[in-house]
Amino acid sequence: MNHSTIQSQYNAWCSRQLEDQDLNQELAAIAADEKAISDRFYRDLEFGTGGLRGVIGAGTNRMNIYTVAKATQGYANYLNRQQGDGQVSVAIAHDSRIKSDLFAKTAAEVFAANGIRVYFYPELMPTPSLSFAVRYLHCNGGIVITASHNPSKYNGYKVYGPDGCQITTEAAKAILAEINAIDLFADVKKMDFDTAVKEGKISYIGDDVVSAYIAAVNTQRLCGDDIDKQVSITYTPLNGAGLKCVLRALKENGFTNISVVKEQEQPDGNFPTCPYPNPEIREAMALGIEYARKNGSDLLLATDPDCDRVGIAVKDGDDYTLLSGNEVGLLLLDYICSRRISLGKMPENPILVKTIVTMDLAKKIAEHYGVQVIDVLTGFKFIGEQIGLLEQKGEEDRYIFGFEESYGYLSGGFVRDKDAVNASLLICEMFAYYKTQGKSLLEVLNSLFEQYGYCLNTLHSYEFEGAEGFETMQGIMKSFRQEPPKEAAGRKIVSVEDYQEQVRTFSDGRQETIEGLPKSNVLKYWLEGGCSFVVRPSGTEPKLKIYMSVSGDDRSGAHKLEEMLTEELERRLK
Repeated sequence: MNHSTIQSQYNAWCSRQLEDQDLNQELAAIAADEKAISDRFYRDLEFGTGGLRGVIGAGTNRMNIYTVAKATQGYANYLNRQQGDGQVSVAIAHDSRIKSDLFAKTAAEVFAANGIRVYFYPELMPTPSLSFAVRYLHCNGGIVITASHNPSKYNGYKVYGPDGCQITTEAAKAILAEINAIDLFADVKKMDFDTAVKEGKISYIGDDVVSAYIAAVNTQRLCGDDIDKQVSITYTPLNGAGLKCVLRALKENGFTNISVVKEQEQPDGNFPTCPYPNPEIREAMALGIEYARKNGSDLLLATDPDCDRVGIAVKDGDDYTLLSGNEVGLLLLDYICSRRISLGKMPENPILVKTIVTMDLAKKIAEHYGVQVIDVLTGFKFIGEQIGLLEQKGEEDRYIFGFEESYGYLSGGFVRDKDAVNASLLICEMFAYYKTQGKSLLEVLNSLFEQYGYCLNTLHSYEFEGAEGFETMQGIMKSFRQEPPKEAAGRKIVSVEDYQEQVRTFSDGRQETIEGLPKSNVLKYWLEGGCSFVVRPSGTEPKLKIYMSVSGDDRSGAHKLEEMLTEELERRLK
């Protein structure tokens, strides 16, 4: 978009008395800042399978009531076209982020004005409870207002289909076409929220739906009273949406010795004690670790702001060690398989679904238990999609677990998204099960490495903010695609999987088609010795991500190889 077009967009916004006064103030404050104006108006906030995600503020490239309303109008048009003359309904949830409640009500007002029945959670709720409500209430779709684990300046808009999964690539394209045909000021229909409630166009989702969701979570337990459930657990919802549902699920299953981190207990979109509320990083877990130490807890549990992901720290001598999403996934996979077999609950031809960037060691564990592995693209919606395909064939019971390296887990088909409430229950149960046997989770994890071989998985993220950063990221992906490295860290690259072109190319020039996965801007390089790395731009943040999976004879050898690989790839990025 050229400078004059950007400036005219800015002027058009300035000429209006906007409903949200914060936007007027922001526009006035940047009047003399050409770069700030450009960053807000050089493009429309990108809509894709993850919906919208961006910085909160004024402009077409920001999260505000107008970009939310425009996206909702496009989604409403899409739903009404799909359904024809039938009654269309949606469910809406939101988390604790800044303006989440405002954006959720704005979306509800647009749906209601378009003749779409709205079921609205009156209080903040975990993202998986939205996926559950869509299916439980037989809705045609749903949205949740959240930016997951991003810093506080972000918010987002996740879109769900009637199957409770985040929308597919095809649906996203069709909705985007509807959105692009809309003028965000002239073409959006809205009606007053309270009026819509009085007229029955918006209904509040009741406690009966929440109870049904918790009951579904409870069906996934794999232990009874044969374990010590009075183990000390420290929990933090990181000022997000997890408190009510996580505590309820744990307490209903006998875990009552739970201490909550006071400063992070109540909803607060500013995240004052964890500016980056991501349970993957130690800074976000630091206060929880302090509490765990004071409480004498062997386990710290932390859910992200929309409670679809969970991270843990376990006592390790005088300190606490954070386990990665891959490591927790391996532990849960082994625990679920062994417990199901012990209880006689393992189905015939069981299935594990994981993403292509998730630890390859999972395949060895699955193979040991006779579990089939299905690999899917990054994004839990693709795991949910596989559950739906099994359901269509009447084989949903074959699905026993799905996980991704970014701390997302699900052990049942009652929702179609990662579920930190479900995962929190399983983790606490697994922790108590092994503690009752005198084992720590670290000891169990090390025994898995001894049995199946050591494997190190790491994720490196590189930020590329603004219009310039976006172009740089595209250039890097083009470079990796057109001039692929022949070797890395002294190891020959034996094959490259290009998921955008859907082709696998071997070092001798042979090619074969990658089948069964949609196109995606992802490259995976396989090295000699079973190591691999994946390069992909994030779909929700201005970041390029590199995932590494390094196998070694021991921990130190794997870490040394990973460091060499990281240094080499970072030189290429620069």
